Amino acid sequence: MSLWQHQRLRLNSLKSFLSLFLVGAFLSLALTACTGGRESSSTSGKKQNIDLTLVSFAVTRDAYKAIIPKFVKKWKQEQGQNVTFKQSYGGSGSQTRAVIDGLQADIVHLALALDTEKIEKAGLIQPGWEKEIPNNAVASKSVAALVTREGNPKGIKTWADLDKDGVKLITADPKTSGVARWNFLALWNSAIKTGGDEVKATEFVSKVYNNVPILTKDAREATDAFFKQGQADALINYENEIVLAQEKGLKVNYVIPDVNISIDNPVAVVDKNVDKHGNREVAEAFVKYLFTPEAQLEFAKVGFRPVDENVAKTKEFADKYPPVKTLATVQELGGWDAMQEKFFNDGALFDQIQAKKR
Repeated sequence: MSLWQHQRLRLNSLKSFLSLFLVGAFLSLALTACTGGRESSSTSGKKQNIDLTLVSFAVTRDAYKAIIPKFVKKWKQEQGQNVTFKQSYGGSGSQTRAVIDGLQADIVHLALALDTEKIEKAGLIQPGWEKEIPNNAVASKSVAALVTREGNPKGIKTWADLDKDGVKLITADPKTSGVARWNFLALWNSAIKTGGDEVKATEFVSKVYNNVPILTKDAREATDAFFKQGQADALINYENEIVLAQEKGLKVNYVIPDVNISIDNPVAVVDKNVDKHGNREVAEAFVKYLFTPEAQLEFAKVGFRPVDENVAKTKEFADKYPPVKTLATVQELGGWDAMQEKFFNDGALFDQIQAKKR
């Protein structure tokens, strides 16, 4: 091969290399332009789209219809991330079992601390969760309401009227519903606070539950059984569920008994799941958002008593939620562990009452 031919061959090889290099560079630039945000998102280590799963008790659904879109908009404006919520609503006890059995909840908002503690004991929530959240983690609260038929033909005015012969009552099942456990405690507390001892209280709640023709799965089903199906003479339910029924146009006759119990509903981040899903930051931000005046306003609109003092003091809600004369807490009664063992465990007082029903 001549020197000239050899140099020509080297020149052609160099041209081919430069051509391939330029094509590769162009494709690289084009790919970067097409992926745009995804590339920068990966570089910053921040996901552009985040999923959160909220598991809550049935009667919070209407509040979250308003709260979640507001939080999603706020987070997008402040953090530039799109948050998509998966939601599950049902009886608090049933929801608790579902999370323990594998429902991938990132956040739980349940009817009572006992249910959250069960998830903690299953190893999904770290101990001390209630101390890391405002207001001891209580994001919503209510009291027990006593609902009657129009004109109140059975003359039901207080808890004591519910054990009369001929009176039929609707309430949910304490085995599946957190609301129903609060209802049971409201009845028990009323007997104790009006001068009865535990023997009298047991006799009273036994008579009341003898007057319950059907135990529904949760608070929403109890409301439907009373209003839509026309069952029974009275209904015990959350005040918020009754207020919401009124907001939807139902005419409701109800009283808030002077002797009552504070129904406190805690929220918690499910640590094991958020760490697995990589969404702890947004999950914790959402939980904190629930205590803001903006979110508390939405809870109050659908019947929950605000935990934010400024919202509670507004004329609209101060008139809507008057103070209760004698308001007990579960802590005063001995705490949830004691209440569960005494009343709701298998073979405890509630099961004994059901076994003896006529």
